[in-house]
Amino acid sequence: MDAQVACRDSKFTKGPNTLSSYFQRSAIYIFLISLTGVFYLSNAPLLLGHHDLGWHLAAGDLIRDQGHVPFQDPWSFTSGGRQWYNLSWLWDAFASVLFQYTKLSGLLLFVVACGAIIVGYLTSICLSRGASATAVCISVFSACLLYPSFATYPDIYLAVSPNASTMLFCVIFYGECLKRTRWFLLPLIMVLWANVHGGFLLGLIIIGIFGGVALLKRDWVNFKIYSFAGVGCFLAIFINPLGWHIYEGLATVLGHFSQTYVTEWWPYFQNISVPGSIPGIIYILIFIALELRYRVSCPIESRLLSWLFLFLGLYQFRYMAFFFIFSTVPLALHLDRLLPKQLNIFKVKKSLLAAGIVGVCALPLAFMQIKPALELPQMLSEQDARYLQTHYPHARLLNHWNVGGILIFYTRGAIPVFVDGRAATAYPDALLRDYFKLPEWEINETAWDAVLEKYKIDTVLWVKTHEQLRRFLVDKRGWKEEYAGLYESIYVKP
Repeated sequence: MDAQVACRDSKFTKGPNTLSSYFQRSAIYIFLISLTGVFYLSNAPLLLGHHDLGWHLAAGDLIRDQGHVPFQDPWSFTSGGRQWYNLSWLWDAFASVLFQYTKLSGLLLFVVACGAIIVGYLTSICLSRGASATAVCISVFSACLLYPSFATYPDIYLAVSPNASTMLFCVIFYGECLKRTRWFLLPLIMVLWANVHGGFLLGLIIIGIFGGVALLKRDWVNFKIYSFAGVGCFLAIFINPLGWHIYEGLATVLGHFSQTYVTEWWPYFQNISVPGSIPGIIYILIFIALELRYRVSCPIESRLLSWLFLFLGLYQFRYMAFFFIFSTVPLALHLDRLLPKQLNIFKVKKSLLAAGIVGVCALPLAFMQIKPALELPQMLSEQDARYLQTHYPHARLLNHWNVGGILIFYTRGAIPVFVDGRAATAYPDALLRDYFKLPEWEINETAWDAVLEKYKIDTVLWVKTHEQLRRFLVDKRGWKEEYAGLYESIYVKP
């Protein structure tokens, strides 16, 4: 009998039990990360469809070639000597290296990995607040399907662009402020954040909310923690090539008149698509109903951030993604009150583990399925760009906003562009005001004539389906449609 007891208690029997319990604890992570990963991979064309991806890659190549961050735009003929505020230079350089060695597959997998970390972090936060596995699954899975905003292309927030880094760092700041264990790392993370995307101001907002609540509660210990973290993050922002001028770069974006022409800055109701937006609307209504029903069941900071970004998202669509992220904790805790208390947690975790293993097996299959179709945004093909470069190497080109970035990628300034998605960070306001009079479906003939004359335009690269422009240029002004690609046409002045 003693030998049997000793055998049962030996480290040899503890190994499998420990491994089994480890998988049970990890079941929810395996389930959520694998299934959301499959979902993100299945949307690979959208992840790679960001209009600015081309110029980001070209900027990364330029930075690596020159060994420094350029402050003058080398790719357009309309910048007028304006300083170029590249707020994403570090992301551009990293993406350039990744693209050189792994092409689009590496970029895609990197973004999916960022999405997986976001899922894991949100899961950890919700579990640490005491929510059940079932409630966490519902809350995190719903939020992580909705925040990328696949239904409202091109306003996607988990795409191959610097936006993905802001989503990731935002979740990390949120989690560390809630846990209060590794807050001293936030300034170090802020150094990265301030060099990869202008959304770093959100980090200061998050810390400010937590610090403000601690002050109101007279919780001096946590108030000191958030104060030191906030000061450290503020100072860390200045560790960048622009120095304090980084705020000048932000000022050219926030509140700029060009926002009225960019869909992600429009109100939420203007970005609603049916039926794609219906799940998001249902999520918002459920959150509001549960918040009004259960008022004191979760951290006040989470609720404040959720409501703040819900209202901001209704005002400007780009902030709605952050609402979905911040609302995971309140929603998980509210759902926990509604779920039956008799649930067998062991069976739930066992089911999650089984489904998660299936998801893990599906990940490589999903990647192999989409890999042959990976390509840069096809609003402008390489063939279109080469035709333009070969036949009109000295063109004074007026191009559509959406193709400017990809044209920069293909030609690297051999055909200087008129405008692209860098907007006010690279172009003067007068140029942008002139351009934004042109893309209307109904042609403003006076505006078009003025721009063609003012900038001495002799070649136009525009959306092929814009029939009104074709009639104006060809029928009324005697231009010739010299080339018609899949999406774009090239018009040439006689």
